[in-house]
Amino acid sequence: MDPVIVVGAGPVGLSLSLALAGQGVPCVVLDEGSGKDEPRPARTVALHADTAAMVHRLGCTTLRDEGAYFAAWRTMRRGRESQRITFEDGPAPIHLPQHALTRGLRDAATAHPQIQLITESKLDSLEQDGRGVTAHTRGAETTWWRGSHLVGCDGARSTVRKLLGIRFPGRTAVERHAVAALRTELPWPGEALLHRSPPDEVTARPLADGVYRLDWLLPARGDLVTPDALVTLIRDSLALWCGGTTPPYELLDTGVHTLHHRLARRWRDGRCFLAGDAAHLLGALGTQGVEEGLRDAENLAWKLSLAWHQGASEELLDSYEAERRRAVAARLRAADQAMPVLRAGGGLRTYLPGASRAAELLLTDGHLGRGPLGAEPVYAPPVAVHDVPTATEPGGPVENVPVTAPDGSTVPLRDQLGRGRLLVVLVAPGTGVWDRRHWMGAGLMPRLAAAVAALPVRAELLVADGYPGAAAHTVLLVRPDGHLAATFAGVHPAELYEAADAVRRGPATAAPAPAPRGLPSAGVPTATPMID
Repeated sequence: MDPVIVVGAGPVGLSLSLALAGQGVPCVVLDEGSGKDEPRPARTVALHADTAAMVHRLGCTTLRDEGAYFAAWRTMRRGRESQRITFEDGPAPIHLPQHALTRGLRDAATAHPQIQLITESKLDSLEQDGRGVTAHTRGAETTWWRGSHLVGCDGARSTVRKLLGIRFPGRTAVERHAVAALRTELPWPGEALLHRSPPDEVTARPLADGVYRLDWLLPARGDLVTPDALVTLIRDSLALWCGGTTPPYELLDTGVHTLHHRLARRWRDGRCFLAGDAAHLLGALGTQGVEEGLRDAENLAWKLSLAWHQGASEELLDSYEAERRRAVAARLRAADQAMPVLRAGGGLRTYLPGASRAAELLLTDGHLGRGPLGAEPVYAPPVAVHDVPTATEPGGPVENVPVTAPDGSTVPLRDQLGRGRLLVVLVAPGTGVWDRRHWMGAGLMPRLAAAVAALPVRAELLVADGYPGAAAHTVLLVRPDGHLAATFAGVHPAELYEAADAVRRGPATAAPAPAPRGLPSAGVPTATPMID
C-alpha cells in the first residue's frame, strides 16, 4: 500500500510522520525548506503533560537536553506578588526553543526506516481518486508522489489548503507582542512570571542555561518597536523585578510577534487532511498553536493507521475534524469572549469586583494548560460510558497512573499510548506487589484477557494498582490517543466488544457488528454527531 504523504516538516508534520511510522505506516515528508532550521531563541513552545509525553514517546531527546521545567508560576500586579503556583500535584510545563523541538523530531524522523524526508520540494498540485492521492512537487525533487492519504501540515499559508479550496476565515492581528530572549539572573531562579499593570503586561518564562523569554503586550495597531524602545522595555522590566537596578544581561534574540485567530472551514477533503497552523491559528491569552497542532497529530495518527492497516470507516476519519475542530473552536471562542475583559481599558472591569484577579487567573490558566484557554480537550465518547464513576470525564484524557505492562514492567500509562492499540486497564488494588505471571491466571484476569483477545481491533491489557475515583475491578477502555472511551464495573465481554467496535467505527455507528463467537450479541448504541 502507498505511504501517507505529509506536507510540511515543522513540529506537527514531523510528529505526525513519527506517530504514523511508530504504528507501521510508511510516510513521505515533503519539506519546502533545506532541512536546517535557523536558531531563534525567542521563538519557543511550552508543552504540557499530554504533549510532552507524546514528544517523548516519539523519540525526541531535546526535551531532556534543552528544555526547562517551570519551577513555579508567579503572578504580580503593579509590582506586588498576588499569587504563586507550584507543581507539587502535577507536572510543570516544559519550555524550549521551537527550533530545538523541530531538530529533535527531525533527527528521530531521519533515523526511522519508515520515514522518507524530502527537502527543497514544494508542492504545486495534487489529485485524488478513490484509492489515493497523487502530489506533484518542484525543486530538488520535481516529480509525482503517490500516497494513500495526504496531510497538509504546511503552516498558515498552507499550499494544501489553497489547492483544496478551503476557506480560512478569522481575525487578523488579535494581539502583538515584543519578544526578547536574554540570559540574566532574576530573583526567582527558574520561575515563570506574569506581571500586569493594566494596560501593560509582560511575561518572563525560563529556558535552559539561565535564559528567559520575555513578552510585552503591545497596542494592536501601535508604532513599530525600535531597538531603542525594546532595550528600554528590557531595562525597565528587569529593574522593576530586581529592586530598581537593572542586572547584567546578554541579549540573544528579539522580535515582534503578531497573533491571528483563524479556523479552516473544513479539515478533511476526501483523502486529504489539514493539521496544525494549516487548519487553525491561535495564540492570544496564553494559548498555544504548536501544542494544539501536536494534539491534531496524535488524534489523526491512530485513525489514519487504522485506515491504512484495516480500512477505517468514513465516520472514524470524519471524527478527526469533528473532534479537533470543535476543541480548537472552543479555545478560540473562550479567548474571544475573554478578550474584552482582559484587554479593554474599561468595559466589564469597571463593574465587576475582583475582575483584575479573575483576569490574572484566566491568563495563568492559559499559560499553564488549565481552564477554558488551556486544558486538554474532552471528546464525546462513541458510546455511553457505563455508570462507573472515575475522576476522568467521559471522553477526557486519562490520568497518567502507573500500570503494569505485558512484560511485567511498571510504566506510566501515557507511555503505552500512540501505538495504534486500544488500552484495556483493570483497576486491581494490591497487584503492584505481585509478579505478573502469578496474577495473570487469577481472579478476573483469564476472562478479561480472553475478552481483550477477541476485540475487533488490537488492544493491550494493562493493570493499575489504583485509578483516581475508580473502585476495585473497574475496567477502563482507553483510545490510542489517551482519551477515555468507556468504563465497566467488572468484566463484561459483550459490552467491551461493543465499545471497542464503536471506537473503531467512529461516532456515527450504524448497524451493530456481530459479537465474537462465544459472547452474547448486543446492539451498538450510536452517539450524537458533534456539530460546531
